[in-house]
Amino acid sequence: MDIAAFRRSLDQPAPPPGLSPAAQALWWDARGDWDRAHDCAQEQDDAAGAAVHAYLHRKEGDLGNAAYWYRRAGRRVATATLAEEWDALAGEMVRR
Repeated sequence: MDIAAFRRSLDQPAPPPGLSPAAQALWWDARGDWDRAHDCAQEQDDAAGAAVHAYLHRKEGDLGNAAYWYRRAGRRVATATLAEEWDALAGEMVRR
């Protein structure tokens, strides 16, 4: 799946089959369901899951928790806008 197809899928009632939990988290986040997105991010116990988890806590405004998850992901704390970070993460996650 490419990012364009991922974006088009946001009109559907559920994420496309075969997406990783981290990609599903971004899908649910784009649909405005932070809690469901967070649940999905927690399902993926690797750097990708941690990166999305960090983004979600940054979006929530819990910067201390976000910083912890960025460290777990092996990344610096994001300074881009939330929309830019979502775009970058989605681009990474749909190619996995």
